[in-house]
Amino acid sequence: MKSEQEAAKALTKILQQLDTKALCASEKKQFVARLETHFPALFASLIELYGERYDFFYYLQQIVNTLLTGYQQRDEHLHQLDSKRLAEPLWYRHQNMLGMACYVDLFAGDLKKLQKKLPYLQELGITYLHLMPLYAAPKGDSDGGYAVSDYRQVNPSLGDMAQLKSLCRTFSEAGISVVLDFVFNHTSDEHPWAEAAKQGDSDYQQFYYMFDDRQEPDQYEQNLREIFPQVRRGNFSFSPEANKWVWTTFNSFQWDLNYSNPEVFNAITGEMLFLANQGCEALRLDALAFIWKEKGTSCENQPKAHTLIRAFNACLQIVAPALVFKSEAIVHPDEVVKYIHKDECQLSYNPLLMALLWESLATRKTELLTRSMQKSFSIEPDCAWVNYIRCHDDIGWTFDDQVAHELAIDPQGHRHFLNRFYTGRFPGSFAHGVPFAENPSTGDCRACGSLASLAGLEQALEKQDKELLEHAIRRILLMHGIILSVGGVPLLYAGDELALLNDYSYREHPHRSHDERWVQRIPFRPQDYKKATTAGTPQQQVYQGLQQMIKLRKEMPVLGQSGTEFIQLASPHLFAFVRTGEQGERLTVVANFSEHPLEIPNLWQGQQDLLNSETLTEDKLSMAPYQLRWLQ
Repeated sequence: MKSEQEAAKALTKILQQLDTKALCASEKKQFVARLETHFPALFASLIELYGERYDFFYYLQQIVNTLLTGYQQRDEHLHQLDSKRLAEPLWYRHQNMLGMACYVDLFAGDLKKLQKKLPYLQELGITYLHLMPLYAAPKGDSDGGYAVSDYRQVNPSLGDMAQLKSLCRTFSEAGISVVLDFVFNHTSDEHPWAEAAKQGDSDYQQFYYMFDDRQEPDQYEQNLREIFPQVRRGNFSFSPEANKWVWTTFNSFQWDLNYSNPEVFNAITGEMLFLANQGCEALRLDALAFIWKEKGTSCENQPKAHTLIRAFNACLQIVAPALVFKSEAIVHPDEVVKYIHKDECQLSYNPLLMALLWESLATRKTELLTRSMQKSFSIEPDCAWVNYIRCHDDIGWTFDDQVAHELAIDPQGHRHFLNRFYTGRFPGSFAHGVPFAENPSTGDCRACGSLASLAGLEQALEKQDKELLEHAIRRILLMHGIILSVGGVPLLYAGDELALLNDYSYREHPHRSHDERWVQRIPFRPQDYKKATTAGTPQQQVYQGLQQMIKLRKEMPVLGQSGTEFIQLASPHLFAFVRTGEQGERLTVVANFSEHPLEIPNLWQGQQDLLNSETLTEDKLSMAPYQLRWLQ
């Protein structure tokens, strides 16, 4: 109550000094109303973060001025979109949702050419398009664009900000929500803030974590893990230009921002609102688990990381409530779900489902998948998972060790097996993948590869084996069918719908050869689409099968706003769940993760398998190798 009274008192004082002359009467009324609604939450977060500072009220005034500027610069059609989304806040839980993630250059070439891909996206049924980082970035290695040199400039090779703004509006009018990356844990060392810090500007040096010697970095290092040990050991890099050690969690050219400085929060909020005003409808929060540092901790998933995100969320609710946040937290499942909340991230990647789908394919057993989903899948009804099979990044095996122990699985040994299986080091594996971030001290690594290559298509084509080919196609469709039906936003990685194979040309590229993730960052070529639309090819079987499931999904409200219950069937090779809609409608999904046919008692007599146009009449339910059934 005291905090609310303090917030009301502070807002009254701020409004007395706020220059709103540029707003018309209705705009001022709306802006002030949103401030009054969401300022208490923003105030509570900011006072938790910065309340002990003597200049706290100054920064509070500055952030409200930043919000006013963002509101003033928001185009009228975006204000209309805000009203539409406020009237339908759970738009992202509709069965019509289908996502795709792509690099603009690999998928289309540039932003102008991407606009011409609209018919292709509509043909597939895409309603959510995530454009991987397209901002100005260092030439050469930029961590796939995740080293941002200027949030307000598009990489010149892709176009300019005016073209991005035009594309967002065109796609929105066509029913496709554009998603952009909000890379807010770090900037590149070429960002103007970093350049000023290099030149000795003490204000901008406080935008980052900079140290004169190794004493404090070494104290922090005692509790930090290494993210890219194959590139650089440790979490700090020496900047000869600044003559200081700089915190660089990921790469030496990615400088971590110092959010203990309120000026950093205010500055990044300005960048966030600029991106929002280009017309995107979601922001992917990159590396959000790392944004708050506390000495003596792992500096991951700290409580004040959540406070920061709530503060950013409150700013969006005031200026651009059409937008939602998407969490990118590839951490322990218990930590992932903590970011999923209407006041933090309304959407979240589901790394646990992704990893354990691959785990089940490797082991042919689904106990770990089922038990983990029973424990960790349920989230608040006004939020949604973003379910994916592959992405631009590696596969990390972030399952819950406790759940593994309950199933008599040795977690570390199992991770070692999975890495060997998916990197071609385990005899009998169907997968063609490559190791990533291999730690020379521990031997630990993660796995990379395109969906088709990891699922066995590359091997089957090399061996020209019909049975292996059939199994690979079925694996690809099996996993797509699960993310299309399990609950949430299904997200395709561009090229997976065409069954693209690994691209090993990165090994010859001077700025990519050290980063194995480029093996699955594959250019979209006309001949690939031709293969996928030529009758009889494996690619056509994947593309056609995927289109069939997408069409079915969009016709089924039970695959939208409905609950998911994971069930254990008689066979350890089967994965199953039930979707139950608001009107009591039900859909049961059953998947065989084995290359062997199976039979179990038929609990669904009289129901129809929608994927196979079959009515179940027998006492036994027969499941072909890698078969998926949608039973209603």
